Amino acid sequence: MTETKKPSFLGNLTVQIIIAMLLGAILGIYIHNNYDVSFAKEFSDKIKILATVFIRLVQMIISPLVFTTLVVGIAKLGDVKTVGRVGGKALGWFFSASFISLLIGMFWVNILQPGVGLNLSDVDLSAAAEVTGNTKSFSTQNFIEHIFPKSIFEAMANNEILQIVIFSIFFGLAAASIGSYAKPVINALDKTSHIVLKMVNYVMKFAPLGVFGAIAGVFAIKDLNDLIFTYIKYFGSFLIGISSLWVFLLVVGFVFLGKRMKTLLNHIVGPLIIAFGTTSSEAVFPKLTEELERFGVKDKIVSFMLPLGYSFNLDGSMMYMTFASLFIAQAYGIDLDLGTQMTMLLVLMLTSKGIAGVPRASLVVVAATCGMFDIPVEGIALILPIDHFCDMFRSATNVLGNALATSVVGKWEGDGEVSSE
Repeated sequence: MTETKKPSFLGNLTVQIIIAMLLGAILGIYIHNNYDVSFAKEFSDKIKILATVFIRLVQMIISPLVFTTLVVGIAKLGDVKTVGRVGGKALGWFFSASFISLLIGMFWVNILQPGVGLNLSDVDLSAAAEVTGNTKSFSTQNFIEHIFPKSIFEAMANNEILQIVIFSIFFGLAAASIGSYAKPVINALDKTSHIVLKMVNYVMKFAPLGVFGAIAGVFAIKDLNDLIFTYIKYFGSFLIGISSLWVFLLVVGFVFLGKRMKTLLNHIVGPLIIAFGTTSSEAVFPKLTEELERFGVKDKIVSFMLPLGYSFNLDGSMMYMTFASLFIAQAYGIDLDLGTQMTMLLVLMLTSKGIAGVPRASLVVVAATCGMFDIPVEGIALILPIDHFCDMFRSATNVLGNALATSVVGKWEGDGEVSSE
């Protein structure tokens, strides 16, 4: 057996990503302070290509990974009864976590009231056109239709995770129901999933470059001082809310996993930082799959839980949706009673499921919800300038929430213990 060498300090992916974030911020700030606006914009567009390439490399493998791992996971669970039991536990966790996340956002925006007394005179409403345009086609009918795929190939081409999940569940259940006859297909998909996971190792080598490009591109066109001064109350309130959600998730993790929670955090620190730097929880899906299996969660549970989690369990995004929606209402002086706010919370709970493939999904849902409650949709322009920085925190929180959910359900399904490493 060959001895595996431990990577050096600088060879550690997490360290490389942190260094890339710092260098990207330094370069971006330098460009912003020393060059004119047109050059900074051109630089930002070009340097962001690094991030685009990395995210596209990840997106390239998400569809086959979700399909193969979920089908194999369902087949390994064995029968419809087991799938129903694990699925019931998963959905129970997802909806409970989503509801609590929404409540935390609602609590802090009402306590801190960051939108009260905001000056709306210099808001660039045109900046919200892209997001508000997406809400025109956002209706209950379209939402329900969007869940179910017309074609699995179309769903895979567009990386519609929820649609792929729906097809994979049907395929997996059908394969499990015919027993040994489907074994060759399941074995082939199992081997395919391992090949795709091997591809993950190659793709993740580009992560530091992707993070560097994303951070440098943002800081080149954003005046950090203006952003901090103008939005300090909003961003500060948001950080208090997202921090309290982290405390809640970590406490729940320690309740269910005990001392193993610290080990889990050690495993997912890399995915957390990548999600933070690229503002994409989707970008770490393959790596998170790998790390949770290394942590000791059975592969059939990881294969089943994570794809579902990416459609139903986005805790950071949920907290942000109530926070942002009520912030906009406060900014326009619209007073919503508790009953109306709870109704909004339930609407967000339902409409937020399965929209991971929509560009700037959280903002689209916020805009659509504002429209339902007669809150000016153009209020989205208030939060757009700082949304990227909020997105960094909510993306990392989504990763933590899914890692925790998968690990806890894995423990429940493992006779009380997550498998030892």
